[in-house]
Amino acid sequence: MILKKASVLVVDDDTDVLTAVKLLLKTEAAEVITEKNPENLNWLLQRQQVDLVLLDMNFNSAINTGNEGLYWLKKIKEWKPNVSVIMITAYGDIDLAVRSLKEGADDFVVKPWHNEKLIATIKDLLDKQGGVKPAKSVKGSGSTSILGESDAMLDIFHKVNKIAPTDANILILGENGTGKDLMAKAIHERSLRADKPFVKVDVGALTDTLFESELFGHKKGAYTDAREDRPGRFEDAHGGTLFLDEIGNISLQQQAKLLTVLQNRQVTRLGTNKAIDIDIRLICATNLPLTELANENRFRKDLIYRINTVEINMPPLRKRAEDIVLLARHFVKLYTGKYLKPSMDLEPGALQKLRQYHYPGNVRELQYTIERAVIMADDPVLKADDLIFSILENQADLDQDADNVPLSTLEKNAILRVIEKNNGNITRAAKELGLTRTALYRRLSKYDI
Repeated sequence: MILKKASVLVVDDDTDVLTAVKLLLKTEAAEVITEKNPENLNWLLQRQQVDLVLLDMNFNSAINTGNEGLYWLKKIKEWKPNVSVIMITAYGDIDLAVRSLKEGADDFVVKPWHNEKLIATIKDLLDKQGGVKPAKSVKGSGSTSILGESDAMLDIFHKVNKIAPTDANILILGENGTGKDLMAKAIHERSLRADKPFVKVDVGALTDTLFESELFGHKKGAYTDAREDRPGRFEDAHGGTLFLDEIGNISLQQQAKLLTVLQNRQVTRLGTNKAIDIDIRLICATNLPLTELANENRFRKDLIYRINTVEINMPPLRKRAEDIVLLARHFVKLYTGKYLKPSMDLEPGALQKLRQYHYPGNVRELQYTIERAVIMADDPVLKADDLIFSILENQADLDQDADNVPLSTLEKNAILRVIEKNNGNITRAAKELGLTRTALYRRLSKYDI
């Protein structure tokens, strides 16, 4: 729907705001309805055709908490689920506005707003209502770009565009290979901290001692190998973004230490008692589902709430099949450039093979498959036979009783099957397995093959 044909309802107890919005939209929208009292919302929505609601976060009460806006947001979504809602908020209530996105709001604007920005926001939402698809990618200010045209990815792009400029803590969920690292970097590059450091730590791989030293830093002599003073990753990320990957794998003891730092916004280096103030935007990622994290025997709920102001669920590639060809062509272009190859394309048979595969390794597996194909191909058109998926990744082709068979047995059987398929040709077998000849020979020796 275009704005010229839309009916916009503005709900705010500030008469000046109502007047300003009505004057702004008077020549832009078909109808602008204003209302000071949210108690009249149900009556209005039942009797008026409303396409979009601009709703204030705070209404006059003993204490303005923003909960009034959230309450009326829920009511609007109960009465008219398909009506778009944009929250109006003050700068100090941005965390509440971000929360409103999780509870059904489509967008939010911050007072005082720029008129052009408000109109553009309304137009974008109405376009989305009318089926006009937004951009197929989310790009950072640097080189980071995430592609997608599936509904799942378009929803993520919309959410990222809203939360990236805020300082809201973000938890990125998703299977291995879905692009959680890339998403974290893209969010940083779209944030107001883009010119400050982006620091990544794989916290799941750190022991208790290394965890404190790596994140919080240490003083010379704090432990045997501490030969000099060293700042931790929190200090390195000061002013910028700290990305903690595999957050679901840290111990309860490590969680307690991390929670203390996040609550106090201070770190204390090992070997000292001096607290150091830190200013970071926190992004975390895990391949564990939120339901597993909610198990208090595994993860502290108070820490989940602290790191999860907003969550982003990166869908597996099998659930965003519309993106497979788009991504494949992107990787072909990327790797023909990297390896100085002439331009290449994918024949229809290759595209069909890509669409039919189930990608247990997600986007990462597709990327490596295309990279291998580009390197090995002799022709400018990639054929189905050029696309070789790793049997080590593809558990579906292995024994039906895979859950009860040791991993070493599965790997040995996979290697035997591929060598037999290639009539003993080690070079071709290594290529199909996604291994170097040397790595395959090591496995042959290991399994006495």
